[in-house]
Amino acid sequence: MYTQLSEHIRRFVTLTVDEEQLLQAKIQSKTLKKKEFLLQPGKVCPGNYFVVKGCLRLYFVNDKLNEQITQFAIESWWIADYDSLLNKQPSQCYIQAIEPCELFFLPAMHQTELFEQVPKLQTYFYIMMQKAFVASQRRIGFIFNQSDEERYRHFVKLFPGFIQRVPQYMLASYLGFTPQFLSRLRAKKD
Repeated sequence: MYTQLSEHIRRFVTLTVDEEQLLQAKIQSKTLKKKEFLLQPGKVCPGNYFVVKGCLRLYFVNDKLNEQITQFAIESWWIADYDSLLNKQPSQCYIQAIEPCELFFLPAMHQTELFEQVPKLQTYFYIMMQKAFVASQRRIGFIFNQSDEERYRHFVKLFPGFIQRVPQYMLASYLGFTPQFLSRLRAKKD
């Protein structure tokens, strides 16, 4: 299982065998059942989670009591409530398994230690945060600059596997429209 994380890290930085062993000693394996929560509002996010297998969603419940999904995570993606994690504040979000999941968990306190012992891991996480920030900026741009249909078509082109893995109402929430609208879009011929 560790191989997947190791390979992902190697795409961005090169660790020595000793550095890999330090990391391996600090991470923990975690499994989740479908619909099980990793984080709920009021709890401080305890660290970062790397998805080995499965799919998760990060969402909040808005004033109208609707779920608003802000992030998905599939294999080889990281997920956390970074506002809660970095500011050590109670989360306003849920992180929930959409499918059964196998994860690696890197507790915040271990991450700080690892950054001191293995500075290349700080570089790796810096790159991951940059990538997440860019993805977030792009998503905001798509919401403001594309029609609902354009946003859906663009998402399907970028992430065709999500269409089969994610329930329609969750995809609609993430893309910012109703499940009914998504049904009509999917019924149209491409």
